[in-house]
Amino acid sequence: MTQGRTIPIALTIAGSDSSGGAGVEADLKTFSALGVYGATVITALTAQNTRGVTAIHDVPPDFVARAMDAVFGDLAVAAVKIGMLSQPAVIEAVAAGLERHGARNVVLDPVMIATSGASLLAAPALDVLRRAIVPRALIVTPNLPEAAALLGGRTAQSEGEMREQGERLLALGCRAVLIKGGHAQGAESVDLLVQTAGVLRLAAPRVATANTHGTGCTLSSAIAAGLAQGRDLASAVGAAKDYVTAAIAAADRMRIGSGRGPTHHFHAWW
Repeated sequence: MTQGRTIPIALTIAGSDSSGGAGVEADLKTFSALGVYGATVITALTAQNTRGVTAIHDVPPDFVARAMDAVFGDLAVAAVKIGMLSQPAVIEAVAAGLERHGARNVVLDPVMIATSGASLLAAPALDVLRRAIVPRALIVTPNLPEAAALLGGRTAQSEGEMREQGERLLALGCRAVLIKGGHAQGAESVDLLVQTAGVLRLAAPRVATANTHGTGCTLSSAIAAGLAQGRDLASAVGAAKDYVTAAIAAADRMRIGSGRGPTHHFHAWW
């Protein structure tokens, strides 16, 4: 039998979105669009659509641990994207699994609030996330409200404040922080990649659309895809920024739901 070619593998550890626009569904679409094989460990089930989240069912921590062992025990995982971790015990199980399997290229998207405004992180879980997962991450990708919540402060109002918050997040133990400026105002959407060696400014024209469901999931999983393919961090972040910007720009080609629709993950094909 002829052996097939080796394909890079990325794992998403996140919640499931029943409407398919965010969470593991968005992650798998992103991995596929970028030529990476995707595996999943589902941490929670959400009942949601483009209008909002109506219910959350958390997966038991021991099952999360078993799923991680199953994936890492067989697949050559080259990068890990972490999304929704709503409960402290699940966060501890994921942290232990990352340690147990020597996970590398960990991208943490500290999901706290859905695009619709629903809370996705239980209040007691924030300290555990900060202590147990952030130090194990290669990069953390908070938006402006998430960065403020992680630091217990106010939302950054300028690029200078974004940089300062990124540097404070570095002190929590991760190796890089991507502060996302999508919630800011202005003609450009500016993200800052903050590392000890310096700051890289990534700007793109702000796209006028209401279809932004799952943009944070898509960006972080695109970074993980780039890392799985062997890109360095700056290159992976830059390519991911380009991909998600194009996906947002193409979002209005599709009419999905009656609220905030998803981005167009497969904009390059249809």
